[in-house]
Amino acid sequence: MKKVTFAALAALTMTACSSGPKFQVNGDVSGADGKMLYLEASGLEGIVPLDSVKLKGEGTFSFKQPRPESPEFYRLRVDDKVINFSVDSIETIQVKAPYVDFSTAYTVEGSENSNKIKELTQKQIKLQKDVDDLLAALRSNKIGHDVFEDSLATLLNNYKEDVKVNYIFAAPNTAAAYFALFQKLNNYLIFDPLNNKDDVKCFAAVATSLNNAFPNAVRSKNLYNIVIKGMKNTRQPQAKALEIPQEKIVETGIIDIALRDVKGNVRKLTDLKGKVVLLDFSVFQSPAGAPHNLMLRELYNEYAKSGLEIYQVSLDADEHYWKTSADNLPWVCVRDGNGVYSTNVAVYNVRQVPSIFLINRNNELKLRGEDIKDLEAAVKSLL
Repeated sequence: MKKVTFAALAALTMTACSSGPKFQVNGDVSGADGKMLYLEASGLEGIVPLDSVKLKGEGTFSFKQPRPESPEFYRLRVDDKVINFSVDSIETIQVKAPYVDFSTAYTVEGSENSNKIKELTQKQIKLQKDVDDLLAALRSNKIGHDVFEDSLATLLNNYKEDVKVNYIFAAPNTAAAYFALFQKLNNYLIFDPLNNKDDVKCFAAVATSLNNAFPNAVRSKNLYNIVIKGMKNTRQPQAKALEIPQEKIVETGIIDIALRDVKGNVRKLTDLKGKVVLLDFSVFQSPAGAPHNLMLRELYNEYAKSGLEIYQVSLDADEHYWKTSADNLPWVCVRDGNGVYSTNVAVYNVRQVPSIFLINRNNELKLRGEDIKDLEAAVKSLL
C-alpha cells in the first residue's frame, strides 16, 4: 500500500469522522463475481483507499463518504482497472460497468463533470494507442524518423487544441477542466505548466476560476503555485541585442555550445569534431520527450559505431527531473538553465521543441530539422 504523509492521514481521519453531508456512489459491475471493488481518493498526496467491497452475483455496490467542501476526485478500482470521477455538490452518483471493459465502457448518472472526465479518459487512451502505434511503425521500419516526429507533433497538437477549446477554456470553473490539465502521455503531463507558456495560460484559466470559487481549497492554492512558477520559468526577458562572443564561433562558422552534463562536467559541442553530430534541443518533461528519445536511441544504436554522436540540450525547468531522466542515456546530455529563452536557442533559431540539427565531421552545420526529408538518410549521407 502506498505510504501517505501524516498530514494526509490526519485530514482523512478528520473528514471520516465528520457528521456532515455525505455523497453516495452506487451501481453495479457485471461479470465481476468474487472481485474486490475499491473506492479511493485521488488526492494531491497520491491515492488514498477509502472503502472496499467484495462483489457478488450481479455486482451491486454502494459506498458513502463525507462530501468534500470543494471539488475532489475519486476512483473506483477493480484489479488494475480504474474509473475516475469527481464530486462537488453531488449527493448521489450511479455507475454501471462491465468488468471486462471497466475503464471505458461504464456509464455515469448524476454527474456531468464525471461524464466529461470519461470523455477525456477515452481521448487520452486513444492518444496513447496512436503514439504507441507510431513508435511500433518506426521500430518496424514502416515509417522514417522524420515522419515519426511530424506525426507525433501533429497528434499532440491536435489533442491539446481539442481539449483546450472544448474542456478547459469552455468551462474553466469545472472539475473536468482541472482533470484535463493533469492528463498524461507516457507518464508525462500533456499540458506542461513549467516549460510551455501557452500551457501555462490553460493552468492560469482554471486556477483563477477555482480560486474565485474556493479560495481556501488546497487544490486552489497548489494550482496557483504551479502557475506562478510556470510564469516565472516562461517569462520572456527584456529584448536586447544578441551578442555572440567571437570565441564561440569556430573557423567554419558554427556557434559553439558549452554546458554542463549530469555529472557537472562542461561539454563543448565543438569537441565532437571528427564525428557526425545530431544537435538536439529537447524538453524531457514533456509528452513528446519520451517517444522523441526513443527515436534518438534507435538512430544512435544503429549508427554510433559508424561515427554518429548526439549532443542533446535540455531546456527543462526542473533540473532534478532532467538529471534523473538523462542519467542513463548513452550520448552527450547537457542542460541550459535559461530554457526556451536561452542564447543558444536564439542563435540556432530554434522554432519548436524538440528541434534537430545535423553537423558534419568538420564542425559545419549542414541541415536543420524542417529541411530534412529523411533523417536516417541524412545521417547516413554525412557518415
